[in-house]
Amino acid sequence: HPSIISCPLLEATASARLLSVYPSPPPLPFPPLLSTALRHLGFSPPAGIDAEGRDASPTPDLGFPRLLEPSPPPPSPLYLSRALRFFEERDRPLRMRATGEHAAAAIPVRASPSPPPHTEDDAERRRRRRPARRPKQATTPPPPPQVDAAGPSPCRSMPPMRADSRLDAAALAEAAGTSRSCPLLPTPSRMEARGPVVGTGAGAPRRLFFPPYWPEQVVEDALKRGNVFAGKFRVNAHNRNEAYCTIEGIPVDVLITGPAQNRAIEGDVVAITLDPVVYWTRMKGQNIACNPATGGVSVAREVSETNGNHSLKKGQADASCRFEKCSNGQPVPDRMHNHHKNSGFSQAVICENGHATVPANYEDLDEAKTEFARAVQRICSVIYNHPSRRPTGKVVSVIKKSPRRSTVVGFLAPFSDFPDGEQRNQMNVQGSKRMNHISSSIFTGLVQILPTDPKFPQMIVSISTLSDGIKQRLKEGDTTIWKELVAAQIDEWNEESPYPWACVVQFLGKGGQVETHMDAILFENAISDVEFSPESMACLPDTCWKISQEELGARKDLRNVLTLTIDPPTASDLDDAISIETLSGGIVRIGVHIADVSYFVHPETALDAEAQIRSTSVYTLRRKVSMLPSRLSEELVSLNPGVDRLAFSVIWDIDPHGSIVNRWIGRTIIFSCCKLSYDLVQDLISSDSSQFRSAAASLQVHGMFKHEDVIKSLRCLYEISKNLKDIRFKGGALSLDTSKPTILFDEDGAPCDSYRYKRNDACFIVEELMLLANMSAAEVISNAFPDCALLRRHPEPNPRKLKEFEAFCAKNGFELDSSSSGQLHLSICRLKEELQDDPVMFDILMFYASKQMQSAEYFCTGDLISKKDDWAHYALSIPLYTHFTSPLRRYPDIIVHRTLNAVIEAEQMYLKQRKISTGRNGVKATSCEVASRCFTGLQFSKDAAESKEGREALSAAAKKFKVPNSEDLGEAAEHCNERKWASRRAEEAGQKLYMWALLKRNEVIMVHHHFLLPTTKFAGKLYFN
Repeated sequence: HPSIISCPLLEATASARLLSVYPSPPPLPFPPLLSTALRHLGFSPPAGIDAEGRDASPTPDLGFPRLLEPSPPPPSPLYLSRALRFFEERDRPLRMRATGEHAAAAIPVRASPSPPPHTEDDAERRRRRRPARRPKQATTPPPPPQVDAAGPSPCRSMPPMRADSRLDAAALAEAAGTSRSCPLLPTPSRMEARGPVVGTGAGAPRRLFFPPYWPEQVVEDALKRGNVFAGKFRVNAHNRNEAYCTIEGIPVDVLITGPAQNRAIEGDVVAITLDPVVYWTRMKGQNIACNPATGGVSVAREVSETNGNHSLKKGQADASCRFEKCSNGQPVPDRMHNHHKNSGFSQAVICENGHATVPANYEDLDEAKTEFARAVQRICSVIYNHPSRRPTGKVVSVIKKSPRRSTVVGFLAPFSDFPDGEQRNQMNVQGSKRMNHISSSIFTGLVQILPTDPKFPQMIVSISTLSDGIKQRLKEGDTTIWKELVAAQIDEWNEESPYPWACVVQFLGKGGQVETHMDAILFENAISDVEFSPESMACLPDTCWKISQEELGARKDLRNVLTLTIDPPTASDLDDAISIETLSGGIVRIGVHIADVSYFVHPETALDAEAQIRSTSVYTLRRKVSMLPSRLSEELVSLNPGVDRLAFSVIWDIDPHGSIVNRWIGRTIIFSCCKLSYDLVQDLISSDSSQFRSAAASLQVHGMFKHEDVIKSLRCLYEISKNLKDIRFKGGALSLDTSKPTILFDEDGAPCDSYRYKRNDACFIVEELMLLANMSAAEVISNAFPDCALLRRHPEPNPRKLKEFEAFCAKNGFELDSSSSGQLHLSICRLKEELQDDPVMFDILMFYASKQMQSAEYFCTGDLISKKDDWAHYALSIPLYTHFTSPLRRYPDIIVHRTLNAVIEAEQMYLKQRKISTGRNGVKATSCEVASRCFTGLQFSKDAAESKEGREALSAAAKKFKVPNSEDLGEAAEHCNERKWASRRAEEAGQKLYMWALLKRNEVIMVHHHFLLPTTKFAGKLYFN
């Protein structure tokens, strides 16, 4: 009865009884049907358990111990038996679908007859029994309620859809012409309660739990007019009832709760409408309307982007405001990559006294784009006037389905639905409960999947789709089937089903085993661990391949220059090397040489296609999933010592102060004289004589150089890297590096111990030079191809979250200035000095600081051609950045290599053409064009690039090396971003999985704890040491 929902005493009593039934720790999962009933009645499950009966602890994943061996569901309390019967009717269509029955067959599911339809006399009697109420003052009476033909529905958890709201295409098209965006939306999604029963077939009722999606053409028209907005659907991992969408031009994420999510899945690109402002929710935590002092430029944020380091996790569940600085100090909404990324809207919204407005004489947008811009202007004005409110909305269509629909991992569970309460009580007899659960699944023909990822809803699987072996195990009552992890994919989720229908792809193995969960991690992130196809391997030469004389003549020969590699001791694919030469006048020539992978991986080949699909190598401690075959990465191009190798090189002439006076970029041949590890280099540059002698004795040098040459070069490299690092941080760079846990394994491959790894000075030698090479490559390709260069941007942090972190530090006695990346770095350096005796506390603060940052992302310059400030990198505090130095494990680096090849080819073609032209006309060529390098040197010649000869040379070179156009490059960047984030999720999950295995093996855990003052976002944490 609806009155049960608002009874505080019953709710408090029920919560107390639930806590007694489910003691903590450890929390036990609810039976699915009981969990649903509790959700409908407004009860809250115990702490640590979400609405679907899964553990909702922070960052749950496959490596989380509580998810490994689920406990059997406890019996349902008797006081909820009435509520359970109350909602049994909800699942009637599911049983009919699984058993092949139809609504028209009118097969009874339980003994009690269906409730009779309401009549006018029934309504009159109810009105007479209702207590008298004081009449309201001058209000319009509400319309009479819509009564279903089959009587009142017990379900109150799904969205409503009045009978007249089932619009056909014509009605929806007419509705698309009326603004459904804030603040004119007539019906808020938060007020929706249930779906209607509509007739079908021979008059049998058919319940709709969700409203149907709008037709595709209607959605497209509404998107153009600004009545509907597109964005990626992101679910809160701690509360699946909350999801967020980022809309282009709107500075605050839109909240979508409960039934308004309308069957959207994590990662879907959805079309949403906004609710009226009166239904917007209050912002969590302290609200920051704007942050005028954000470093002076619109940049993106990332903790530290170095060679081999990974950026932070993307997609915080909470809102992420993105602003750009205006001339008057007020923020204007930043442009987002979504449905309107090429609409030209970024130029349509300007800032006037804090309000987003559209210029009256804006002529470069058509009428539809102008309508969209004006719609965003209205919403931004409302947000500015209500800074403490978050917009809410509802999903009306799924534009693009998420690839994660095909990578679901979870446990099978019985479909807990029974014909009536009497049989349910009989089945709860001690000793036969598990068998009766299996019997109930066979009776209904259904089982359910409980996903390990809390962002996904529970799913329904028809037993008829399972393999014969699984069906036999169910018939035999094999209860171990509920403890096995399964890989599944979502087939469909129509408006007639409260949960999505899925099919099981494969059984991964018993839960609780490390290898089983590692396989599940890879499947969940769509990481393929299969061998490369024969077609891909056929693209490579044999291992006995040698460099041809023709290739030797076409490249710069650097084999007589001292070159070495610095990598971890276990590295087998060496893709970067460093060289050093001493010139006159104190000038030092430093070279970064990268394995020339693009020489072997040609565009539009089977190997290139497979590498692009994989996009990145994945490292999960005990397993490596390579982007390229080992024959290529470990033999043909790996810069092993003592052999000639093809390389792509960037060479600088650097003065004693660290300033670059000259630069050369091109294809080379190198010879590495030695392979060094970070620890060995640290000992060689150390002032400790004993460590130096031990390291020097273990040094192996190939070729014409001696031990003394290598040691002298390393110390020179160390001094230069310190100068480069100082210059970079004086320019406002930010670093949030902390020590990281490292797990050790025994001979059997089991985790046996751990320690915290801290980077040494040798790591920074490589880091600074790789950063410099990436910056040089970004500058060259963006100047030569401003509309089709692949760069990497890092947006600045959410100002609201940054202010919350600043307030958090102040409450705990720490001073922090987050006005810019440079000031934030200086504050962190001061904190590090203050907490020298308490490194654990410093690591906790760095962990919280990193959570306020956004992740860097690849992008095509053509997508932001009019917003060059957004190309910048917040953490590095530089305007241009890309990835060039790791082509063996990152596909974007291969794209950058091809683009650089095209620039070098165009430069040679242009200079050759200019020499011919100047010889014919008797005109002397300028020093910038001939004596220097007009496209790849320190001074880029814009006149040369825009000349007729320059344009023709760049166009011909782009075709020769198959540089992608802007549209294709944008799609490739999006795919690379998705694969990089998946790789990061897999690596983090693998780290947690092995840490759990280590803790389980050792049993005794030493805990070093700190308690910080709790605020809205931050609370005390236990830190494992």
